[in-house]
Amino acid sequence: MSVPTFQRRPLTILSADKIGALKPELANVIEYRKSGLSLNWIVGCPLECGYCVRHLFDNFEMKVPRRLMSDEEAVTRLVSHPYFRAHKTPIQLLNRATDPMLPIVKPHMFNVLQKLDEQGLTNHVLIITRWRVTPEDCAALNSFTNLRLTVLVTHSNIADPAIEPVDSHIAAESLRTLYEHAERYRTVLYWRPIVPGLNDSDADIERARELSQHAHATVFTGLFFREEIASYYESHGLPMPYDETARRKIMPQAAEERILAAFQDSAWGALFRKTSCGVAYAHKEADYNGHYGVRELCDICPEDQIARCQAAWIKPDLATVTQEARVLGATGEIEINDRAIVVEGLDEPPRYFLQHGFGYQCHDRSKPHHHRQHGRAPIGWKAGNGTGAA
Repeated sequence: MSVPTFQRRPLTILSADKIGALKPELANVIEYRKSGLSLNWIVGCPLECGYCVRHLFDNFEMKVPRRLMSDEEAVTRLVSHPYFRAHKTPIQLLNRATDPMLPIVKPHMFNVLQKLDEQGLTNHVLIITRWRVTPEDCAALNSFTNLRLTVLVTHSNIADPAIEPVDSHIAAESLRTLYEHAERYRTVLYWRPIVPGLNDSDADIERARELSQHAHATVFTGLFFREEIASYYESHGLPMPYDETARRKIMPQAAEERILAAFQDSAWGALFRKTSCGVAYAHKEADYNGHYGVRELCDICPEDQIARCQAAWIKPDLATVTQEARVLGATGEIEINDRAIVVEGLDEPPRYFLQHGFGYQCHDRSKPHHHRQHGRAPIGWKAGNGTGAA
């Protein structure tokens, strides 16, 4: 298949002074997140989802997408980043400050994909959207021959337009289109954010079950409810979903149990708690985040996927891990237990670098992951049933 040329009217590149006025975290186009090294060279989005992480970067009011640099420079920055490893480091594109499938954004996204693919890179690349995807877009996605590409379609089924202005039927149709035309890429139903009393009714769950049949995997998760998002809710008179905020996503135990019970029938699509688990399953590979060490996450996984992850999950050598962790700045004792590498003195990016490098979870000793509550806030979990130390 020939690689298409992506015609477009280029987005404006912000001037240096306007970039300098942005919050530093937004001006820095590369951020290491758990699901991959995230490249965000375009900022600004007209979709006004009330719970958007753009609140954290003080740019929620930036509605018109603008580039911070050229597509070519963005690719150079990514592949020359000290944490980037060819064929290994998972990549995310435009998951922080815009939607990659907006008509004026997607030509740039396709252009970057093409430039990465032309380098022969086989890294996982994740694209997250809630917007319209056409058969023509699918043809472009299928044209990339090296990258392991996954499109995750965010679908919430939240009916309140003040919280979710984008009709979820758009995402549902995009999911079906992507699944129907998938050849070289894979598509995942990204069922989120699930908020009790807002979009977890029997009808909401039934909707997700039906859509799961139009995806290679389904991932469900809760609400990321930080103080900045809570302030937006309060100032706009939106119903507060929780009485408190949290550093991690909130997915109450009762909501999870109802969802898992509904998906017990094998007639529905495979369901996963973690993004990388769903992505790995869709590509028939082991999870690159090493979640197999946190066994209670695996109790809903298909048997063939558990076998893949078990075969690939190897406890790393302590001396090798120690050497790499010290170079990254780790202090204190370094431990490797049956669940994770445990370190001190490293923030998230170097921990993810170790995690993806070894295919083994890497945790901060001061922020423990509790049993059955891995990576989630304690809100909505009963004492002794998810709050015990890992």
